[in-house]
Amino acid sequence: MTEEANLVKDLALILISAGIFTIISKALKQPLILGYIVAGFLVGPHMGLFPTVTSTTTVDQWSEIGIIFLLFALGLEFSFKKLLKVGSSALITAMTQCLGMFILGFLVGEAIGWSNMESIFLGGMLSMSSTTIIIKAYDDLGMKERPFAPLVFGALVFEDLIAVVLMVLLSTLAVSNKFAGGEMLMGLTKLVFFLILWFLVGIYLIPTLLKKAHKYLNDEILLVVSIGLCFVMVTLASLAGFSAALGAFVMGSILAETLESEHIMNLVKGIKDLFGAIFFVSVGMMVDPQVIVLNWGTILVLTITVMAGILFFSTSGAVLAGQGLDNAVHAGFSLAQLGEFSFIIAGLGVSLGVMRGFIYPVIITVSVITTFTTPYMIKAGTPAYHWLMKKLPPRFLERINSFAGQERENSAAAQNEWKRLIKELSLRVLLYGVILAAINMGEHLFLDKLLNERFDAFTPFVRNIISVVVTIIVMSPFLVGIAVSGDQINRSSLKLIRAKQANIWPVISLALLRILIAMGFVVSVIASHFNMAFWTILLIIVSGVVFVSIGRRSISKFTVVEDRFMANLNEKEQSQRRMSPVTSSVSDKMSRYNVKTDMITISADSLYAGKRLRELPFRHKSGVNIVKILRGSRSIMIPTGDEVVFPFDKLLAVGTREQLQEFRKDMAESIFVPEQSDALAPREFELESITLKDDSWLTGKTLLETDMRSYGCMVISVVSEGQVTTNPRPDYRFKSGDTVWLAGEKSACEWWD
Repeated sequence: MTEEANLVKDLALILISAGIFTIISKALKQPLILGYIVAGFLVGPHMGLFPTVTSTTTVDQWSEIGIIFLLFALGLEFSFKKLLKVGSSALITAMTQCLGMFILGFLVGEAIGWSNMESIFLGGMLSMSSTTIIIKAYDDLGMKERPFAPLVFGALVFEDLIAVVLMVLLSTLAVSNKFAGGEMLMGLTKLVFFLILWFLVGIYLIPTLLKKAHKYLNDEILLVVSIGLCFVMVTLASLAGFSAALGAFVMGSILAETLESEHIMNLVKGIKDLFGAIFFVSVGMMVDPQVIVLNWGTILVLTITVMAGILFFSTSGAVLAGQGLDNAVHAGFSLAQLGEFSFIIAGLGVSLGVMRGFIYPVIITVSVITTFTTPYMIKAGTPAYHWLMKKLPPRFLERINSFAGQERENSAAAQNEWKRLIKELSLRVLLYGVILAAINMGEHLFLDKLLNERFDAFTPFVRNIISVVVTIIVMSPFLVGIAVSGDQINRSSLKLIRAKQANIWPVISLALLRILIAMGFVVSVIASHFNMAFWTILLIIVSGVVFVSIGRRSISKFTVVEDRFMANLNEKEQSQRRMSPVTSSVSDKMSRYNVKTDMITISADSLYAGKRLRELPFRHKSGVNIVKILRGSRSIMIPTGDEVVFPFDKLLAVGTREQLQEFRKDMAESIFVPEQSDALAPREFELESITLKDDSWLTGKTLLETDMRSYGCMVISVVSEGQVTTNPRPDYRFKSGDTVWLAGEKSACEWWD
């Protein structure tokens, strides 16, 4: 068999086995990932009961592509703005879990006799919960609207980001094979630098390009462009020394900020599911039954460590974040399993040669066990909370609750103008500084080399002058960005000065510091080409300070780059505000009071259809208010009680999370479900022809006279003397010899002959 035929055979075997076992998983109400892993386990090279793949190398390549698409899709669901909105509670919970489990995993690895490097990788593998499994379990159990759900999802977002960073750090550590603090710090700095650079450049360019090409983008072109951008970033990440998964995640997060993000997500979903299935099947192929039998004790220890450790650390982190015992316990029980990143980190360790091969199937087995237990652990959160409420001392419970209230007060009090000003200034300097550093690097790597190779006829002095001038011109918009304040900084500065006149001096000092930083980049460019005396440097700095101070208002008009970037960054959010002004306003201004909105569509079978709003029990049963009705292209804002509700109307309700949950329950219970009876049972449809005779009942009658429709039968066509009449007129008179095609219920049509 040729190599191409073997490739098709392997792919057929993987997909058919995956399909069969995912159907079984679905029937058993288990996560689909388990079906994939079991399929890989059974068709893998270790079982021998079924046909197996012939080329594991090809499967490995496919699984690598699967990782790329999984991380790309994860990035599309991720948003840096969403990361800021989930708040410090989710960050504290995720950090506590990841740090605690990393240390615990390392200690357990050392205790069971693994090497230092294996123990470090074990700590990384045990740190991450499963985003896919938890979201699926919450969907199946109907718990997405519970009070603790935002905390869990927020923690998962941070864990995904931590996992990406951890993969880079572990790769650096594995290559150097020693813990070098300076090298690790440089690796982390390099990672942050490239992440910021890629994000800034991506947000500036990609939404603009997609907007200009919008009228040419059909589904096919958008899919091709999106995947192409994904692989471009994968290539850039590889060239920079990072993993392909990181590049895919970054491009996904960039596209997540565009107007096309949901469209791209829908287009990529099928491809992600396909290659993701191949990845998880390849994971199952790595499971060796002999390894499981030989290491059952290790598997048991790691399973207990994962479930107990994550439960303890995530619950503790949520308590420290001021979420209260109820939310903390439910979050802990929800997060107690190993995630997909465990497979990826395990595969990374094996591929880098720092982990023994048996560890991979051991980790997969632990993940499979904890995945099975996830729905039951989530359900166990409520009884565990009630048990703790009975067993814990009242003074301890009171302290936890008071700490939660104090945390919220501190969080609100912390939003003062000085902190806002420092935050805005620091972020501005960091972002523009990264771009300026990248331009400086580009000058040394490309511009100087180009000038030396193509313009060797010029003297070195002239080449240096050209290089400095070009570089500073390219840098100028970003130098202005550092030196000149943005709108938010100006507002905060004015508020501080109006509140207290003495604040003018620290405000001026901060402005001067930013100008000095901008001038520092200019000096560094010049100093890299010319020897400069101290007085020359001082003169450049003073000139820059004077120039910016005098021409601040004029310079601030030339922030075209920043304006474009901010427009692209906020475009999706602004579009959502225009499309859903009520939802956006409530979310922005009332979310801290637990006030939300929800859109419900009136079913055609709803008992409420056709009634006035005042006749419906929404207010006294659930407590919600209907603020808008969407009816086709019409939008009825603040409807009156006399407004009639029609089928397929969309009602926008406002209320607390609990009120909206009760509203959804009430709407679901209002659906009319007919009882099965002979009258309502589906009847058999038939299409048949009859040929009329002289004594046929239809012969000589007009179609109108037959009144067939009242009996559940109708005439489709009549063939008379070779002529076909489709849908004959009511005055058509049937003749002997006509072939009549009847359609309808069998019992109603069979006696017309």
